[in-house]
Amino acid sequence: MTELNWKHHTLIQALLSRGPLKRDEFHRIFNGLTGKTPGSHQQLFDDYLLKINKALSCAQFELRACRHQYDGEIYYGVINNVSDEQSKLGTRYSHPQIAFYKAMIEAIVQNGPADGSISNIDALNLRLENQAQTGTGSLSQDGYYPALRNFSLSQKETTLQELLRDQWLSHTPDGNIGLGIRSFLDLRSWFHNNEVPSCEVCNEAGVKAELCQNEACSVRIHPYCLKKMFSQHMGARVCSGCGTQWQQKEPKAEAVEEVDEPTVALQSQPPPAPNRKRLRPNDAAESGASQPSIPSSNHKRVTRSSSRT
Repeated sequence: MTELNWKHHTLIQALLSRGPLKRDEFHRIFNGLTGKTPGSHQQLFDDYLLKINKALSCAQFELRACRHQYDGEIYYGVINNVSDEQSKLGTRYSHPQIAFYKAMIEAIVQNGPADGSISNIDALNLRLENQAQTGTGSLSQDGYYPALRNFSLSQKETTLQELLRDQWLSHTPDGNIGLGIRSFLDLRSWFHNNEVPSCEVCNEAGVKAELCQNEACSVRIHPYCLKKMFSQHMGARVCSGCGTQWQQKEPKAEAVEEVDEPTVALQSQPPPAPNRKRLRPNDAAESGASQPSIPSSNHKRVTRSSSRT
């Protein structure tokens, strides 16, 4: 087993006790421990993270970096690589609460035109009967788990606040509910397995992204990737897939400064898979889940065409 010193332990403890940390904050902790900045000593920083991941792999944990798709910031966090549903959210969440979280993920990722959110009212009105794999106890005569069917509105409100507090979900600038940074850190494999359409630029799942104006084109791009792409190409702003003029939205107040992607190579984090197949949003929604921890539901799917009406 890899031997870690107190500096490695402090980095791990910071992430476990404070939750996922923004890149600048995590870099400041590293600088305080080593007297070195990751920007000037990238190899040393990478070596620290690689050594930590070799040690964490024994317990099926991983230190991972990813970008929050709602604010564009890069975060670091420790995630659980075990795929069973109880371990994903921890034992303090009940089975109905986990089912509610799964229903939220499906509604946010698979039902919208890449806006990556759901209203608070729609979230509280989600039905849990189709999340039968998380149920416990005996089925009722009509084939549902009573614990899921009887999950009350007040229980959903309490669970929603807990998921927001624990950063599995987050509030979007327009007041809706979106995915939290812990979901982006943990669900990378689920996004890929469920063919959630990826960003044309970075090849990460395009949960919060802008769509090409051409209805026949499946290209979607994260707002921060779009800004970076257009800043590097001074010519016409056109879709890289079909050449259609890209109607860029007016930047909002929360737009973040362009930063480079993290370059650290984490031990168990594979490089992004090649973008072999570009799916339209409704294609991804209809594909169904292939990972037991978050099964697909029979929610009504929204196509790109219907979402624009």
